[in-house]
Amino acid sequence: MADYTFGPHKIDHNDVFYTTDLLYAFVNLLPVLPGHVLVCPKREVKRFGELTTEETSEMWITAKRIGNLLENYHKASSLTFTIQDGPQAGQSVPHVHIHIVPRKVGDFENNDDIYDAIDESDKNLKKKLDLDKERKDRSSEERVQEAEEYRKLLSFEPES
Repeated sequence: MADYTFGPHKIDHNDVFYTTDLLYAFVNLLPVLPGHVLVCPKREVKRFGELTTEETSEMWITAKRIGNLLENYHKASSLTFTIQDGPQAGQSVPHVHIHIVPRKVGDFENNDDIYDAIDESDKNLKKKLDLDKERKDRSSEERVQEAEEYRKLLSFEPES
């Protein structure tokens, strides 16, 4: 199996837990909270406005499905969905992606601090991927195990 392209970076196929013809979802190397995953188009698209109608629809339908499963799995009470569209919005990897983060009461002192954490995580991810080809922040074993758990969840959940 081939790895996936995420901007200038490669995502190991073992980190990917969901794919369609148009997109894939993968576990996060530097999650801000447990269950923080990303959904992005297979086609390298830098900005949200460049997505096709089909890609846009499929990404949000997939984000909804994955979000609902992860909220239950992580016993969360809410979800944060976010896209940083362009460098001034904090996008550090030039490939459209939706962050999905299961949320619990008190996970951040100030609720909106999650956006700063995602921004910082993305900046650190870019630095790590550029400077550290070994990707040592979360071990490959941890990411593969998490991806496998999510694959199992999705295999038992009917699409709506």
